[in-house]
Amino acid sequence: MAKQLAGPASLVLSAQVVRRYYLDGRSKVEIAEEFRLSRFKVARLIESARASGLVRIEIGHRGLIDVDLSARLQSRFGLAHAVVVDTRDDSAETLRKHLGQVAAELLAEVTGPDDVLGVAWARSVGAMAGALPRLAAVPVVQLTGAVSLPDGDASSIDVVRDVARAAGGPAYVFYAPFTVPDAATARTLRRQREVALALDQLPRVTKAVVGVGLWAPGQSTLHDAAAESDRRSLRRLGVCAEVSGVFLTADGEPVRTALSERMIGIDAEQMRAIAEVVVIAYGLPKVPAARAALRSGLVNGLVTHTSFAEALLASA
Repeated sequence: MAKQLAGPASLVLSAQVVRRYYLDGRSKVEIAEEFRLSRFKVARLIESARASGLVRIEIGHRGLIDVDLSARLQSRFGLAHAVVVDTRDDSAETLRKHLGQVAAELLAEVTGPDDVLGVAWARSVGAMAGALPRLAAVPVVQLTGAVSLPDGDASSIDVVRDVARAAGGPAYVFYAPFTVPDAATARTLRRQREVALALDQLPRVTKAVVGVGLWAPGQSTLHDAAAESDRRSLRRLGVCAEVSGVFLTADGEPVRTALSERMIGIDAEQMRAIAEVVVIAYGLPKVPAARAALRSGLVNGLVTHTSFAEALLASA
């Protein structure tokens, strides 16, 4: 039986390397320079790809991941990681399950003992948390307060604790809502011990997993939980998307709003300072939101599905 390649990131990297080598006619030295690898590492990747069956007559992989589409997405948007789940089943429940599983594998692959993980609530992130294997023993930090959830959905605290159980490290969690009625209340809550302790960890976060929402009914839990006056105000400001409460225009520009002052969680500059931020995106209506997130420079990793990736590339 052929040996499987390691994790999603290694699989996509191997696909890119063998594409350059077999289809583009690039030398191992040229490939090494492009990907900042040693030529010995390039040779090992090519050998492993051949042994695993990744390279046959064409580059392919019979599995859950579309390596070719992943590589195209990664190259087009200059991402550190892009993983496309090969499925045509666009039901939300199925997509969350598959994307959560692959995101869990990716996080396990790229997380090392020196990392600090940041986790923001999203249904897809919750699916990832439930599928995580054992991680390196690292701290896990809650990035956002809690939102009102339908019955049966895990809270932001539950998601952070699920990830922390897999990591075996400390969990910085807090009991506070994502949004409050006024800015004074938000300032008071941010000074409370548990909230302040978690927010003080944000400069230490090196990797984060977040969701993305389109600023439209049914496409963002935060949008649906907001007052109608806030929804209208943000639309007037040109808000197209939100990434864990960071509001973005269609061009990816962060927007500071009155609602932002009443929120408990990470802001745009804190998110920008994190070395790797992976967004899990699914559902074709959210393609403009994902495009805005990628344009923003706040995220540099994406886990998504086939039709979403194709639409994203076509729109770009």
